[in-house]
Amino acid sequence: MTVALMWEARAVTGRGGELLAWARAQELPRVPLRRETLRAPQDRVLVITWWDAPYGADLPELPEPDAGLVTRAVHRWRFEAVDGD
Repeated sequence: MTVALMWEARAVTGRGGELLAWARAQELPRVPLRRETLRAPQDRVLVITWWDAPYGADLPELPEPDAGLVTRAVHRWRFEAVDGD
């Protein structure tokens, strides 16, 4: 089964570049099948990691950034693949 973990944070206004750099620099203790980092308006950063694991597996996730870098707590979601390769 393929599980995707999504991590999304919103930076303090004008600090989106710092948040993006911070997220890209975070190393996980295990290497996922795939990792993708995206950005969006309003200084938001999204990181998606894909894992070959059961849905409820204990998987490494990115931590919370320093409170001074973000406007709110990180949002996290977990999905399982139902179609595709």
